[in-house]
Amino acid sequence: MTKLLLAIDEQTAANASGFDEVFLWTRSSVSTFTGSLDPYLTSFGTVIPENVDFVRIALAAFSADRSVKRQSGGSDWNAREFEMSVEVDLPVKWEAQGAALAQAVGFLTVDRWTFDFVQATPKPLAEPELELSEANPAATVLLSGGADSAAGALLTALDLAQGSTLQLVSHFSATAISPFQRGLVQRIRSAAPDITVTHRQVNLNRSAKRLDGTAFRSESSSRSRSLLFLALGLAAAQRSALPLLIPENGFASLNPPLGPERRGSLSTHTTHPRFLHEVQEMLDGVGAHGLVHNPFQDQTKGEMFTRLRERIGESAASDYLSATNSCSHTDARYSGVSAGSSCGVCFGCLVRRASFNASGVTDATQYLSDDAGDRYRDFVAQKSIVEAMYDFASQDPKPSIVMTMSLPDDYVPGAALDLCRRGVAELRSFLL
Repeated sequence: MTKLLLAIDEQTAANASGFDEVFLWTRSSVSTFTGSLDPYLTSFGTVIPENVDFVRIALAAFSADRSVKRQSGGSDWNAREFEMSVEVDLPVKWEAQGAALAQAVGFLTVDRWTFDFVQATPKPLAEPELELSEANPAATVLLSGGADSAAGALLTALDLAQGSTLQLVSHFSATAISPFQRGLVQRIRSAAPDITVTHRQVNLNRSAKRLDGTAFRSESSSRSRSLLFLALGLAAAQRSALPLLIPENGFASLNPPLGPERRGSLSTHTTHPRFLHEVQEMLDGVGAHGLVHNPFQDQTKGEMFTRLRERIGESAASDYLSATNSCSHTDARYSGVSAGSSCGVCFGCLVRRASFNASGVTDATQYLSDDAGDRYRDFVAQKSIVEAMYDFASQDPKPSIVMTMSLPDDYVPGAALDLCRRGVAELRSFLL
């Protein structure tokens, strides 16, 4: 069991004892987090305390996830246990939902969590709440920089009435992703000139060093990153009281295992229907804004690409989607490769390439695996899961695969199986 604390008060952090790790989130230079966002979310305008608390909790989980190394690989990688204490404004409300929170976060990271909530220091009264001058958004969309979120953001923009405001919310910790996000926002503004597009881009990440100057341990899987992204998006969407849109193809959301060994860090439950359902129920119990919607829950990535092609044309779709980044790896720069490069052989890249192929949209992405000089052979070989994908795509998914998905009660198993078969068919057409 690893005991951790997220504090927003310097004195609380200084007096903390009995914890394996202490994280301090302040707006001062004495902080274990990078970025300009403070623990009261001041730049977001007026945010209800329930959603402010949820961002703190999500940041705590993300920091813990990053700071505790997994014991081994394969099916044993998920043996961690966390006891997480968080300073929040409404500890009584969160204590009542502690078990539900632990279950949802545990499903996301495949770890065992318990949460304890400590009364936070009130926000200084000398700092009044600031109202945003921009209009309430007609829609709020998470924009990660990947192809799915980009397609969803543009289709949403094109569907809005003239004069409406679209709010795009981005989070990054790897600086290589930031330019992709900003570039997509400019493209969306050009494609939808009759609406206002606001971009709330947040850099919030645990720094490399503890408060005492020693180095944090670093775990690369960090599957809880999506919880922080979701919490930030809900905080931004709260003022409009409308659902937060999380565009993600339904095939990836279901997270079908490639094989018995695929229970580790290469898999994700980011937009899994059960995870989103559990988060919404938990936030509803707290009284936070927790409405989320994945408009592409019943579509494959190739079908998403096709929908965009039909809306803006093949050439424009090729140019737009090729400007996104779907690669699962952000460490290519350590192998002498430019930041933001796409390996071409990880799960994200292979599904992306198959989707371009299935939709008839030209893929203009430059993949390291296609380098004519074979300069990145070692890096590509290290990241490749092509052989596992060959085996996975060689036959149609069986009904038994649905049994592994932990679907919520309102998700029809037959629909899940059909979606998986369509997704696998796209992969098969590209790979085999």
